[in-house]
Amino acid sequence: MAPAQTASPQNDMGSFEINRETYDTYNEERLSFRPKPGISEEIVREISRQKNEPEWMLQKRLAGYKAFLELSIPEWGPSLDALDLSRIYFYMVPDAKKNAATWEEVPDDIKKTFERLGIPEAEQKVLSGVGAQYESQVVYHKLKEEWEKQGVIFLDCDEALKQYPDLVKKFFMTTCVPARLHKFSALHAAVWSGGTFIYIPRGVKLTTPLQAYFRMNAKRGGQFEHTLIIVDEGAEVHYIEGCSAPSYTSNSLHAGCVEIHVLKGARARYSSIENWSRNTYNLNTKRAVVYEDGVIEWVNGNMGSHVTMLYPASMLIGDRSKSHFIGIAFAGSGQNQDTGCKTIHIGKNTASTIMSKSISKDGGITSYRGLLSVKPGALHAAAKVNCDALMMDNRSQSNTYPFMDVKEPTTDLAHEATVGKISDEQVFYLMSRGLGEESATQMIVSGFIEPVVKELPLEYAVELNRLIQLEMEGSLG
Repeated sequence: MAPAQTASPQNDMGSFEINRETYDTYNEERLSFRPKPGISEEIVREISRQKNEPEWMLQKRLAGYKAFLELSIPEWGPSLDALDLSRIYFYMVPDAKKNAATWEEVPDDIKKTFERLGIPEAEQKVLSGVGAQYESQVVYHKLKEEWEKQGVIFLDCDEALKQYPDLVKKFFMTTCVPARLHKFSALHAAVWSGGTFIYIPRGVKLTTPLQAYFRMNAKRGGQFEHTLIIVDEGAEVHYIEGCSAPSYTSNSLHAGCVEIHVLKGARARYSSIENWSRNTYNLNTKRAVVYEDGVIEWVNGNMGSHVTMLYPASMLIGDRSKSHFIGIAFAGSGQNQDTGCKTIHIGKNTASTIMSKSISKDGGITSYRGLLSVKPGALHAAAKVNCDALMMDNRSQSNTYPFMDVKEPTTDLAHEATVGKISDEQVFYLMSRGLGEESATQMIVSGFIEPVVKELPLEYAVELNRLIQLEMEGSLG
């Protein structure tokens, strides 16, 4: 979560002044370990050795590495030609204590970074627990005592592997995200580090969210955190992830993985605001398996990165299971945001909704790429897809690539898509009520993203609005 920032119009046609320092400030690199750049079996084995992992995890890593070598880079989306994996550092350990229980134990420079991002303040006010990862290691992690007493497990994934090896082995990259799903899920399986492990016991309903924040600092870095969430029968959780990195001239890579298991009658909400820098390739994988009467909710904001390829997927395997997705993507100059959602209906009487919104300006490219699949025997599935795109100028692009594979004739399906621009009439009306042109444009954009913002807790809604304001700066120039 970001701290408060000031935004005030300079004049009628001026831009908003917003302090970008929150995200772009970087620290001097202080690492206790960093191998040579590039990926190799030697590095994969060294990661596992340093973490003192069981043999089965090493074998899973090696199988992932083998699959990575065998699988091809996707050619159907944005170009990845400029991503030179031989220059990426795949594992970097900061010179900091692992899993500190107090912020005082975190090195001052790292602590100040998270303070600028508002994490300690959010922990005090609105969260049940917080994890903070810096490079390849979680440097702070804490769950409030009231939830510990109810059996909630909230650890980083490395620690969960030590404390709950059988539980991790059962769910880690098995039915939800197989390593061979695609080339970058295979890479993730080989070099993953840190992340979040959550287990919500049967019937426990968290009343405030859990959050993890992932920060890349070093140049040419790679971050591969693993998030594994298990929501037992009748339980509920809201988990929020935030991500950012300073801006460099050399490329960075983010290829995390999120796996969510929503058991019978459970509910999980996953909210994410990703604000990677414009030298980052964000090639993330997010999937959920939803059982009988379970509900998964995705709320996604993608603001940063040079290229994003991200399509959260819901597999509705249980009868009466549900999936709801709502997302916003913003692409400015030099950005290609290729995002969307995948929903696979397998059980009977399942339901899903997808609402995707995008904004492009200054030649940015946004694309909705989605899959809606209804398998044979998924009787009376109901699905609705809605895609809205807003282009701020005639240099930008907006694309829609919906794919629907419906094999069950009892399906109730609706699809809508719109592409438009801010009309002169809307701006003129607001200016006639005393607003400057820049402020009028900002207000229209805020209204466009309002369905996404209202699904976030107040503090995160404020952050998303501020990020949009920052990205919209000078859009009339």
